[in-house]
Amino acid sequence: MPPSTADFDAFYQASARRVVLYLYAVCGDLADAQDIAQEAYARAWQHWPKVSGYENPEGWVRAAGWRLAANRWRGLRRRWAAHARMGPPDVETPSPSPDRVAVVAALQQLPAAQRQAVALHYLYDMSVNDIVLHTGAPAGTVKARLSRARTALAELLGDHPQEVNDVPTRS
Repeated sequence: MPPSTADFDAFYQASARRVVLYLYAVCGDLADAQDIAQEAYARAWQHWPKVSGYENPEGWVRAAGWRLAANRWRGLRRRWAAHARMGPPDVETPSPSPDRVAVVAALQQLPAAQRQAVALHYLYDMSVNDIVLHTGAPAGTVKARLSRARTALAELLGDHPQEVNDVPTRS
C-alpha cells in the first residue's frame, strides 16, 4: 500500500521539532533553521513514496537540511551586506539570554564538521555510531570532532576542560 498524506503528516508531527532544533544548532539562527526545515520537509514530501520506505526518513530530512544550511553558509556574505543596507529592524523582539548568545556564538566559531557532530550528539542525542551512519565519517573521526569541539567550546565559554578522558561512551 503506498504511503499516504496521513503518513507524512504523522511523520512531520513526530519529527519536526527535533529537526528544527538540530538545524538551529547547525546554523545558529532559529528563523533560518525553521526555513531550512520547511524546505527539507517540502523535498521529503515531493519524494515521499521513496523517502517513506527508508529505514530512517528523519535522517533523510536532516541530511537534506544540512545540505540546505551549507548552501546558505555559502551565501552568508550577501546576506550580511543586505542586512547592512537595510539597517536595524523596525520591530523590537525580545533579546535572547546571555547564555544562549554565548553558546550560539561559540558554536558558530567551530568548523562546520565539528558543529554538525556536536548538534547531532548533544542536541539530537545520537550515538557515535548513529552519527557515523548519518554523516559517513569514520567513528574515529566523529570522536575526534566531538573531542575537539568540546575542548574548543570549553575554551570559548570559559569552562575548564575535564581532566577525565572525555571520549563519548555511547556507541
